Amino acid sequence: MSHQNESLPLPGMLYTPEQRVLRDQTIWTPIQGVLAIFQFLVFIVSSWFVLRCLYSNEGAEWAKWSIILKTLTLYTIMVTGSFWEKVVFGKYLFAKAFFWEDVVSMLVIALHTLYIVSLFYTFLTLQEQLLLILFAYGTYAINATQFVLKLRAARRQEAKMKSISLVQSEPNHSTIQSSQGLTA
Repeated sequence: MSHQNESLPLPGMLYTPEQRVLRDQTIWTPIQGVLAIFQFLVFIVSSWFVLRCLYSNEGAEWAKWSIILKTLTLYTIMVTGSFWEKVVFGKYLFAKAFFWEDVVSMLVIALHTLYIVSLFYTFLTLQEQLLLILFAYGTYAINATQFVLKLRAARRQEAKMKSISLVQSEPNHSTIQSSQGLTA
């Protein structure tokens, strides 16, 4: 087992110093950032198509294809996210630091997948499909909020770690003052 799996972050910290280095060095970190932004943009556009179709019964094909694109983007970010989690935490999913985010992600994936299955097996009407995907999108919004809050926590951790480093690297003023009174 590697060192990153054995060391635990200090209380209130998201990453150990080793995990932070791994996070900063892996290619999966910027990939996750780009995919998250892309997925959010697809979510916004798709939500508009879904709501338009739900209220006016127009644009069902646009809504369907936007949902399919959103679902494919979701699958992609989940797979690449599991690679990121493996590199940083040593587990593909459900690492302690991201356990609840992964749990909600599984629900989001299940709801999106249920929509895709409903395209092949007609057990839902168009309106039921659209309501299902709105529920899926609401769950996605909760999940995205979880990840944004984690990102903010990581940034606060970074600031805290930098301030601790600065305090530890500053010269001790009492030592400087006592040494000034000595003659050489």
